Amino acid sequence: MPKFDVTIAGELNLDLILYGLPAELPPEREMLATGMMLTLGSSSAIVAHNLAALGSRVGFQSIVGDDEHARFALERLSQGGVDTSRVRTAPPPAQTGLTIILQRDGWRNMLTYPGTIADLTLPSLDLDDLCDTRHFHLSSLYLQNGLRPHLGELFRRLKSSGVTISLDTNDDPEDRWEGLSEILPMVDIFLPNSREAQRIAGTNDTAKAVSVLAEMVPLVVVKCGREGAIAQRGKDRVQCAAISLTPVDAVGAGDSFDAGFLHEYLSGSDLATCLRTGNLAGALSTTRPGGTEAFRDHIHREQFFAMHRT
Repeated sequence: MPKFDVTIAGELNLDLILYGLPAELPPEREMLATGMMLTLGSSSAIVAHNLAALGSRVGFQSIVGDDEHARFALERLSQGGVDTSRVRTAPPPAQTGLTIILQRDGWRNMLTYPGTIADLTLPSLDLDDLCDTRHFHLSSLYLQNGLRPHLGELFRRLKSSGVTISLDTNDDPEDRWEGLSEILPMVDIFLPNSREAQRIAGTNDTAKAVSVLAEMVPLVVVKCGREGAIAQRGKDRVQCAAISLTPVDAVGAGDSFDAGFLHEYLSGSDLATCLRTGNLAGALSTTRPGGTEAFRDHIHREQFFAMHRT
C-alpha cells in the first residue's frame, strides 16, 4: 500500500487577513481595521491541511525560509496531521511568503509576497517520496515559477508510478493562462473555478467552458461559488447546488472544496457525492476566518457536517 493517499508539492505561506476596512484607501492616511487573523495560507497548504483533517494520509513538500512564518506554518500543518518531513528550509536571506488579504463585503484585495515559492524546483523534490502515493495534487500553477517549466517531466514520472493527478491552476497573475497544453493531457481531475475555466477555454459561458475542458481531461470539476459546482466526465454532467449560509470570508473556500472532493473521490464515491462533499467542505471553510480555521476545530467541523450532509 502506498505511504500516502495524496501528496502535494507547492507553496507554504501565511495569510494575514484584515477586516472592516473602508472601500477606498487614500494615500498617506492611516486607515484602521476592525479585525484581523494570521493563519495558515497558500492554496497548496490549505488543500493539504484540510485533506488531512478529513482523514486522508497527506504528504507535503515545499521550501520555506528559516523564519517564524515558516515555523508557524509547519506547526499548523503538522497539527493537522500532514507529513512535513520533506519540507526543506532555505538559508538566509530567503524568506517565507505572506499574503495580505483586505477583506471587504463580498470582495477582497490580495497582495502576495512570494518569498521562497520559486525556490521549489524539480531537483529540490524527493521524487520517490512524492510517488509513494495514490494521488498527487498541484495548486497555484502560475506561482510555481521554479517548478512549472518541469511539470511535464514530473507528471510523466508520477504517471509511470501509477499515480493519478489533479490540478487547480488558481489565478494567473499575468492573466495569460499559458503552458497548459503539455500538462493537461496527463491530468486526471481538473479543478478550476468558473472564471478560470472561462479564461482557459476562451469563452464567457461557464457551461460551454465545462464542455471544452471535458474534451481535454477525463474529469473536469468547476467551482461556481454560490451557484454550486459542476462536474463532467466525457458527456456525463452532474451539478450540485451550494450550501446557503452567511460567510465570515471566502478565503480558501475553493481549496477546501478541492480537499472535500478529492477525499470523497479517493474513497470511491460517485460524482454527485464528491460534489456534495466538496461544496460542504468549501462552505465549512467560510464559517471561520481563513481557509483552515474551521477545519482545525474538530467539534465545529463534525457538527457542521452532520447538520448539512442530508
